Amino acid sequence: MLNWKEIDTVLLDMDGTLLDLRFDNHFWKEYVPFKYAEKHNLPLEIAKDHLVPRFKSKEGTLEWYCLDYWTETLQLDIAALKVELSDLIAVLPHVTEFLTKLQETHHHVLLVTNAHRSSLSLKMEKTGLAVFFDAIVSSHDFGKPKENTGFWECLKQAYYFDQAKTLLIDDSAAVLNSAQNYGIRHLVSINRPDSSMPKRDVNNFTAIEDFRELMPGL
Repeated sequence: MLNWKEIDTVLLDMDGTLLDLRFDNHFWKEYVPFKYAEKHNLPLEIAKDHLVPRFKSKEGTLEWYCLDYWTETLQLDIAALKVELSDLIAVLPHVTEFLTKLQETHHHVLLVTNAHRSSLSLKMEKTGLAVFFDAIVSSHDFGKPKENTGFWECLKQAYYFDQAKTLLIDDSAAVLNSAQNYGIRHLVSINRPDSSMPKRDVNNFTAIEDFRELMPGL
């Protein structure tokens, strides 16, 4: 699938790529509405009806990923709520095997995520994956989400990479499109980012179900 000899830098997303998106989906779709309903003495479905459009209006923006923004907006301690559910944080199948093999090569490996630093720290603590990366980058460091092509320019200035020799693996089509527009050559998506959901169709990009598919030739 990949000619690893053509790749020097590997950029890896976190949620839905290395980690099971089940945690985040449950957190935002069920747990936050439950806590919001509890706080305001509302039926759960009314709370969901109130929150869903507010969430949707921020998709693809830095605010959507910012725990401080939602803490202030919803008057809920979002970081603390994530800790309450942290036992659900899980690494997707064969990720550790892939990262271990990748670590034995010459490749420069960066974790590149839209996750807020509070969430990122919690997930690294829970999974122990931090040891596999040469650098861990949050889009909040640059003030631009990965959906914005300006993010990739900031990343390149901070951690030089050659777009033609770079691989990005990410479950978000919007992020992959942004990276493609910036000139990143090797792009791979994930077709089952949430283990509780069926495999999904991915258009326009090569997609894998698990990382064993990328290991030949590594």
